[in-house]
Amino acid sequence: MYAEERHQLIVEQARRDGRVDVTALASGLDVATETIRRDLTMLERQGLLRRVHGGAIPVERLGFEPGLAQRAAALIGEKERIAKAAVAELPDEGSILLDAGTTTARLAEQLPADRELTVVTNGLAIAALLANRPNINLFIVGGRVRSRTHAMVGEWTRNPLADTYVDVAFMGTNGISVQRGLTTPDSAEADVKRQMMASARRTVVLADHTKFAADHFARFGRVDEVDVVITDSGLDAEVADELSDAGPRVVRA
Repeated sequence: MYAEERHQLIVEQARRDGRVDVTALASGLDVATETIRRDLTMLERQGLLRRVHGGAIPVERLGFEPGLAQRAAALIGEKERIAKAAVAELPDEGSILLDAGTTTARLAEQLPADRELTVVTNGLAIAALLANRPNINLFIVGGRVRSRTHAMVGEWTRNPLADTYVDVAFMGTNGISVQRGLTTPDSAEADVKRQMMASARRTVVLADHTKFAADHFARFGRVDEVDVVITDSGLDAEVADELSDAGPRVVRA
């Protein structure tokens, strides 16, 4: 295989999966890891990828925010495992906050039917999922609806949250890294997420492996402000250890 063909395959895989791993690429393409590292460096110089620990991510992930339908269709199995693992972080009874997002929506589907819970959310899709559940005392915070994510944002969302205090906030994020914390492309969503974390005794972040080492425009929290991070087994063990050393307990489902 010519180098140009290899480069094309690497970029296609990065765009499809959200991230490529040096070791996995070397094995799959039957070349040395050093060859892959040189390939990634070349692709970074061409502005197609950005190097991260152990691999690379497509540059689109740094500024492009996919729509809700596109995100819901990605990494379905991983999100399902993350949601099932997150059930262990639910209180036996009490109140939780579900941030708008496709992984938190999976958790909404997994909420036990035999447990009385008060749920606060700013996500339209999550509210629709829970509206008819008799064991759920559902509160929807209002505000402006972002068409791309169906999340409610703005002062009408943030102000009621400031007067709310829940047992656990289950948060989504577009990016997470030890150096830059929790990030998202939209500053209005970041503002609401920041208030959500402040309104909870404990914060649990649900994030698939493609979110790690990705950075976006607006930061809404530090890693050491998070109690638990639940991700999938696709996250590199070294990255998980680095994150754990910074504060939160890391669960790889």
